[in-house]
Amino acid sequence: MARTSAPRPRSAPQTPTAELLDPRVREVVRKRGFTEFSEVQEQSIPRLLAGDNLILVAPTGTGKTESAMLPVFDRLLETPGPGFKALYITPLRSLNRDILARMEWWCRELSLTAGVRHGDTPQNERRKQALNAPDLLITTPESLQALFMGKRLREHLKNVRYVIIDEIHDLAESKRGAQLAVALERLAEYAGEFQRIGLSATVGNPDEIGRFLCGARPFSVVEVPVASNLDITVRFAGEDFGDQVRTVERCLDAPGSTLVFVNTRVTAEALGHSLYSRGDVEVHHGSLSRDVRVDAEERFRRGEIRALIATSSM
Repeated sequence: MARTSAPRPRSAPQTPTAELLDPRVREVVRKRGFTEFSEVQEQSIPRLLAGDNLILVAPTGTGKTESAMLPVFDRLLETPGPGFKALYITPLRSLNRDILARMEWWCRELSLTAGVRHGDTPQNERRKQALNAPDLLITTPESLQALFMGKRLREHLKNVRYVIIDEIHDLAESKRGAQLAVALERLAEYAGEFQRIGLSATVGNPDEIGRFLCGARPFSVVEVPVASNLDITVRFAGEDFGDQVRTVERCLDAPGSTLVFVNTRVTAEALGHSLYSRGDVEVHHGSLSRDVRVDAEERFRRGEIRALIATSSM
C-alpha cells in the first residue's frame, strides 16, 4: 500500500496533470468551467491513470467525484464496445439520482452513456439496460447483487473494468458492506481484475477501508484533511413524542434546511403529520411511490421545502 497525505487544498499548476488526460477529456473539463484542479484531483488523477486501486478521503466540495471519474472517462474513451464498463455504487437511491444527474452531462459531452439501476428503476428501463448496457451504471449494493441473476446482465458484467464506491465508510462495517465485498469478488470471477476506487468525506482508518475494498490487493490512499470548523450539538428529546416534535420544530425554526432521519415509516408519518401545518415539511419513505419521493427530494434540493423527514429510503 502507498499513502499520500495531501495538504490543504491550494492553487497548484495543473498542466502536468491535465496533459495526462485525453484531449477530449481536457476539452470537456474546460467547457465545464474548471480553471485549475483541486489538490485532491492533482493527487488522485495520476495515480488512477496509472491503474492504482485508491481510497480517496477528502471533504465535501473538493472534487472527489471528478477526481475518480475523469480518469475513468479517459479510459472509457479507449475501450469502446458492449457491456457495463464502469460501476458507480452508492448506499442510497437518492444519491444514485444525484450522481446520475451529474454524470449524464459528462457522458453526453464525451459520447458515452450512463444509466441508473436500483429499486425504483422502472421495468422498461431495466429491459433497455439488458439489451443495450450503458458504459457507466450507477447502482446500489443490493442491485449489484441482483445483476448476477440475469444471463444477459451477467454477460454485460464481464466487461467491467472500474468500480467506484461512494460513501464507502457507510458500507464498510455493515452487513451491506459484507455483502458488497462478496459481490465484488464474485464480479472479479466474471470480469477479471478491475480497478477499485473508494470515496469518502470521513474515514477513521483509511487502511482498514482499503483492505475492505481491495482485500490482499495493493492500494493507495490519498487524504485531504477535513476542516475542523463543525458545530455539533447533541440534544436528548426524551421519550415523550410531543417533546420530540417540539425539539424538531426548534431545529426547523433555525435558518437553512433540515434533514430529519427516523427509524421507521410510522415515525416518519407521525412526525410529518404533527408538522404538516407548517406547510414546509415533506415525508420520504419506501411505501411512497417513486414519483412522490423524487419530487420531495427535488423540492428539498431547490429549497422549496424547509425539512424532509426520511427513513433509510433516502
